[in-house]
Amino acid sequence: MVRLSRLAGIVGLVSLFLVSCSEKSNEWDPYYSWDTRNALWFEEIADSARLAIAKAKAQYGEEWEKHCQWRMYKSLQRSADIPGLTTDSIVCKIVERGEGIQEVNFTDYVLLHYRGWLMPSEYVTQNAAIKETKSVVFDQSYYGDFNPKTAVPATMYVGGTIEGFQTALQYMVEGDKWYVYIPSDLGYGNEQSNSIPAYSTLRFLLNLVGVYKDIDDVPDWK
Repeated sequence: MVRLSRLAGIVGLVSLFLVSCSEKSNEWDPYYSWDTRNALWFEEIADSARLAIAKAKAQYGEEWEKHCQWRMYKSLQRSADIPGLTTDSIVCKIVERGEGIQEVNFTDYVLLHYRGWLMPSEYVTQNAAIKETKSVVFDQSYYGDFNPKTAVPATMYVGGTIEGFQTALQYMVEGDKWYVYIPSDLGYGNEQSNSIPAYSTLRFLLNLVGVYKDIDDVPDWK
């Protein structure tokens, strides 16, 4: 079980079709040069965000946030006064803006829908005849297409999630729906976590449903 939160109700993990990399046996490893490729992928995403933000600031000035979907947030566990690396930050793309006003704190509990993917990579079909580029889902709170009428949100303690995840939550308000890109430095780093390989950049789609100060305040979902 992916330890995003001790309280998260994990619906299920997607099994990965793993093969070892061997040119002699013609087997294919979708995780070749995984650390390098993930680092480059995150840099590309960060560059796209920086470019979009710069254009919005140049065109709209102090009103830029109203006209730009992209955000970059430095981890709240790292000093804001000391210049850091790109991988000290997460990248977020706003899909829908919520109308909530309550800020999320480190000690809060949240209800949210989520799905998490690894970076796109080539995977061999079971008959070993075709390579298919896809982003594998490693964790989710719902199956199939999201249906707000049937999907049950997960309960999480913000402080119990990985560094990049908790940073994203603390910038969100109820009703927000974001794509969040988390570099491995703010995720699981050089350690494998179940179906998440070491050095993985993580992509999440988060939909924040509610914010609560105490676990006893979290309502039963029906």
